[in-house]
Amino acid sequence: MTDFALDDPLDRGRRLPGPGNLLRTAADAIPPSGLVLLGIFSVQLGAAFAKELFASLPPSAVVFLRIAAGALILGAFVRPRLKGLSARDWAVGAGFGVTLALMNLVFYEALARLPMGIAVAIEFLGPLGVAVAASRRRIDLLWVALAGAGVVLLAPWGESETVSWAGIGFALMAGVFWAAYILLSSAAGRRFPGTTGLAFAMIVSTVVIAPVGVTTGGADLLQPELLLIGLGVGLLSSVIPYSLELQALRRMPKHVFGILMSLEPAAAALIGVLLLGEILHVQQWAAIVCIVAASLGSTRTGRTSG
Repeated sequence: MTDFALDDPLDRGRRLPGPGNLLRTAADAIPPSGLVLLGIFSVQLGAAFAKELFASLPPSAVVFLRIAAGALILGAFVRPRLKGLSARDWAVGAGFGVTLALMNLVFYEALARLPMGIAVAIEFLGPLGVAVAASRRRIDLLWVALAGAGVVLLAPWGESETVSWAGIGFALMAGVFWAAYILLSSAAGRRFPGTTGLAFAMIVSTVVIAPVGVTTGGADLLQPELLLIGLGVGLLSSVIPYSLELQALRRMPKHVFGILMSLEPAAAALIGVLLLGEILHVQQWAAIVCIVAASLGSTRTGRTSG
C-alpha cells in the first residue's frame, strides 16, 4: 500500500501517525491471505451495492459514479505526475484507462442481466485465458476444456428467467477487456512508479465514461443518496481492494495470491445469495465450480512449470 502520510522525517515521534501509517499498521496485523480474502469480498460487496443502484440508475451511470469516486480518492492521495512522460507513456496510460472504462461498463451491463456469481465466473475466463496463453503445456488444455464446460452449463439453452445470451455476451466482453487490462497494467507498472499508473488510468477512465454516464444518468446523478452509494461503490470496488491486494502481494508469493483470487466467482455467488437473494440452480453452481477449478488448476500448474 502506498504510504499516504507526508510527515517530515525530522518531525517523526512528535506527531500523531498519518492515515497511511495507521492503515498500514492495521493491515500488517492481518495475515496476507486474510487481506486477499477481504479484498475479494470488498469487490463483491461493491458489485452488490452497484446492482442495487440499477433500480434508480442505468449501469453506465453507475459505472461513472464508481470510476469517478475511485479517481477522486486515488487522485487526491497519489497525485500522479504528468511531467516528463514520453509519448509512449501517455499511450500506455491512456490505453490502460480506456480499457478500464470499457471493462467496467460491459461488466455492469452483464451484472444487470445475470446473477453476480455467473457474471463474475464468465468474466474470469479473461485472466484464465492470459494464464493459459502464457503456458505451452498440454495439461492447460484440460483447464480450457473445464472452463468451456462451465460456460456450456451456464448457457440458457432453454427458457431461463435468470440467464440471458446478452448477459453472457457482455460478461465475455468483460473477460476480454480484463485480459487486456492485465497486460496493460503490467506495461503501466513498468512506466509509472507505485500506484500512479492506476491513478492516471482512473482519471482517463472517468473522462472516457463521463459522456455516456452523465447522459444516461441525467439529473438523478445529483441525488445525495445516490452519490453517497456511488462513493461507497467506488471505495469497495476499487480503492479498498487494490490497497489490500498491493499490501498482500508484498508479503506472499504471487502463485498463492493467484490461487486465492481464483475463489472470486464463488465469493460473488455467495454474496449474490446472501445480499441479493440470487438463488442459483445446482447446474449453475456446478458451472461456477468448473471455472474456479480451471482457474485454480492453471495457477498451480503455472507455478509448477515456473
